[in-house]
Formats: sequence, C-alpha cells, structure tokens
Amino acid sequence: MFDEFWFNVEYGLKHVLDINGYDHVLFLMVLSVPYLFRDWKRVLILVSVFTLGHTASLVLATYDVLKIDSLLVEFLIPITIMVVAVYNVFTASEQTKQEKLGVLFLSTLFFGLIHGLGFAGEFKMFVGRAENKLMPLIEFALGIELAQLIIVFVVLFLGFLGHMVFNASRRDWKLVVSAMVIGMVIPMIINSEYLS
Repeated sequence: MFDEFWFNVEYGLKHVLDINGYDHVLFLMVLSVPYLFRDWKRVLILVSVFTLGHTASLVLATYDVLKIDSLLVEFLIPITIMVVAVYNVFTASEQTKQEKLGVLFLSTLFFGLIHGLGFAGEFKMFVGRAENKLMPLIEFALGIELAQLIIVFVVLFLGFLGHMVFNASRRDWKLVVSAMVIGMVIPMIINSEYLS
C-alpha cells in the first residue's frame, strides 16, 4: 500500500523536477521571484492554486470531459511563462501587493489548468484502465505540490542570498530572473510545432 502511494507521489515529484521538462520549473521561478521568505503564506497559496488548476485539468482529461489539441497546449505553456515573466519586468519597481484574491490568483489557476493539460495524455496512460483513478491522481498531485515547494524554497533562498549577501535590490533580482526566463522561453515559443 505504502509502496504504491510513494510511487505515485514520486511520479509527481519527478514530473516537476524533470530536467527535460523544465517549463514547470520556469513557471514556478517567475511566479515566486517577486516574493521574500516573509511572504511565504502568499507564495504557498499561489503554488497551491497552481496545483489545484493542474490537478483539475488532469481530472477533466482523465475522465474524458476535456480534450484539447496537445500541440496547442505545448504552445500555450511557454506563453503562460512569458506572460508572468513580462508582468514581473513591468512591475519590478512596484511593491508586491498583498490583496487577498485577484487577477494573479485567477490567472495562476488558469495557467495551472494549461500546464496540467500538457501532462494529461501521459497521466492517462499512467492510470490506464484502473478502476480507481482518483487516488493515484491525489497522490500524484501531492508529489507535484512537494516538488513545487522545493523549487519555490530554492528561489526564495537564492533571493535571500542575493539581498543579504550580495546586496542586490528586490527589483534587480526580479528583473534579472524574469529576463533570464524570457530568454529561455522565446525559443520554446518560436520552435513550437503548433506554429509549424
């Protein structure tokens, strides 16, 4: 029982931390780079909202409620990363707003839906014809959440080092990381098979 649980959790961890599928990591980087450790509650909510969207799209796809062209999804994933990174660049000088809910949370949920659809086909094959698809899905989502928290912690820690050790401003950190991500995402968009 525990072996199966851990297998599914580990599958979720590997999905996010896969070096060949670094789009997930890039999204989490630009999502969390505006924040500091003191903002951990807000970041945790954002990451959880993203996981909720990701999991919802997996449920919809696994039960054949939603079907979308995989090439379109693979094109939209780097677009979501680009949108958040560009938003960071244009708002780099502003203080992070502490509103309870807003456009950021809704867009994060929507982007989670898109990212989840990018993995829906593989996940459908993973659960196959199993009668109970919900438990593996929940365990997989737990693995995703854990992996995302690891990435966010690393980004916040690097930001802390940048601020405290290298005396980099919050604005500069946000700009540099977001610009690097934009530079990595542009080729993903240009080389998308959807545009071919």
